[in-house]
Amino acid sequence: MQWETVIGLEIHAQLSTQSKIFSGSATTFGAEPNTQASLVDLGMPGTLPVLNAEAVRMACKFGLAIDAEIAEKNVFARKNYFYPDLPKGYQTSQMDHPIVGKGFLDITLEDGTTKRIGITRAHLEEDAGKSLHEDFHGMSGIDLNRAGTPLLEIVSEPDIRSAKEAVAYVKAMHSLVRYLGICDGNMAEGSLRCDCNVSVRPKGQAEFGTRAEIKNVNSFRFIEKAINHEVQRQIELIEDGGTVVQETRLYDPNKDETRSMRSKEEANDYRYFPCPDLLPVVIEQSFLDDIRASLPELPVQKRERFQREFGLSAYDADVLAASRELADYFEQVNATCGDAKLSANWVMGELSSLLNKDGLEIDQSPVSAVQLGGMILRIKDNTISGKIAKMVFEAMAAGEGSADEIIENKGLKQVTDSGAIEAMLDEVLAANAEQVEQYRASDEAKRGKMFGFFVGQAMKASKGKANPGQVNQLLKRKLEG
Repeated sequence: MQWETVIGLEIHAQLSTQSKIFSGSATTFGAEPNTQASLVDLGMPGTLPVLNAEAVRMACKFGLAIDAEIAEKNVFARKNYFYPDLPKGYQTSQMDHPIVGKGFLDITLEDGTTKRIGITRAHLEEDAGKSLHEDFHGMSGIDLNRAGTPLLEIVSEPDIRSAKEAVAYVKAMHSLVRYLGICDGNMAEGSLRCDCNVSVRPKGQAEFGTRAEIKNVNSFRFIEKAINHEVQRQIELIEDGGTVVQETRLYDPNKDETRSMRSKEEANDYRYFPCPDLLPVVIEQSFLDDIRASLPELPVQKRERFQREFGLSAYDADVLAASRELADYFEQVNATCGDAKLSANWVMGELSSLLNKDGLEIDQSPVSAVQLGGMILRIKDNTISGKIAKMVFEAMAAGEGSADEIIENKGLKQVTDSGAIEAMLDEVLAANAEQVEQYRASDEAKRGKMFGFFVGQAMKASKGKANPGQVNQLLKRKLEG
């Protein structure tokens, strides 16, 4: 039997506000446990929440970016459940009246095609604290620093049909929230977390299968692996005569498997009711108009402009536009040297390789965009060859100055004097007279292979400084003359 996978994702994006959603407590990551939890966060009697207006603004910004309906009136509710790291005994969230309604996000698939993924809703809520299970001698510790941190929960439609599509969607969402400046997207710190709702059904069947929810997956790689494992588990279970039960599961990356966390045969009754301490939030059109006017160029728009304005391929434009910081860096390199293709090649090639090797982000690059653009100018005006440029780039990364300074100090200027190159070639051919005779006595196919030998000897003799184009042209003329 052929099976079809059905996936819906819930992404929790931690909003980049300076304080929590209902209190003035800081949201800085990595603080000592319980040093950023106020009386409001602790749910102490007599305390009242005050809504953070910046969280509302960020949620609306997201809604406009996905072309969604923004609720003119949205309401906070209490989601009641008991857990040790939830001191109030309820989570303040939104249920029936979320701030962001239906929208969509377009994703690019591996074959270059575009697919539209529906977004059901996005709502504001507060995060819970964190239970710690290490070093407490059989007990658990509770850190409430995270309690009350503003979250935007983004719920997709079940439009995703494979693990790779799921990863493409999360990457596109990750890129979008970073472009908007509403979330830093740091998955390792929990700023962006994903719950994966996975089910399978016989191909062609309209009815959905029973889904399992994989909680809190925090990397692109683990999302793909967790979904693939869960799909295989469900198919094997059904084909062996079993039944998939609705439950919450966790992904164990060490064992590459999902395991049951808790049964969810029926939806939990959280006894939602409107929060009596918070008035409904009314969004005025002027508020939305101001936000719309401040929206940056979004990833899809930037990708299209890179192709249209700079003539980049769809692949190059997609890679460069995926990160706002990378796109800005590329544009500054191009503005300096005036060659978009060369700029893209160096940014995606040598620069990305350097950053990956040293574990650096683009804003930590030891080579500035102006420096790289200046080096590319020296390639364009034939001051240095592409091979020497790599040596110059390494020297710039080591902090040895600008391209011009390095070229001057190391004597790397390319030899373009035809007379000097001809004299050097004459010496090379004289030193390899036997190979010259063999070349001239050979057919066209064999000559092609032997020609590379002479080019290599010539570049070696010039210590890589001779202009490769001139070497090829003059060498061909001398060998066949």
